[in-house]
Amino acid sequence: MLVPFVDMKLTGQNISALREQRGLSVRDLQNLLGFTTPQSIYKWQRGETIPTIENLVALACILSVPIDEIVASECRTNGTVPEEAG
Repeated sequence: MLVPFVDMKLTGQNISALREQRGLSVRDLQNLLGFTTPQSIYKWQRGETIPTIENLVALACILSVPIDEIVASECRTNGTVPEEAG
């Protein structure tokens, strides 16, 4: 069975790269999102956390990209690696 997997580190790298491509600073993004501090944005960029769906929608709008260009995800097989017979 396939299960979704979100790569938080790569998602953070995407946020950082897209922000820089648009010529936005972290402070600019903070102001556009209405945050009082930039800590959440730094955590996203480091891959420590991911934005909420509301913030993903806002980021997609601000950065002029679809959400799937921000979120690095894939489907993986759910299961364990079989142990070698010995």
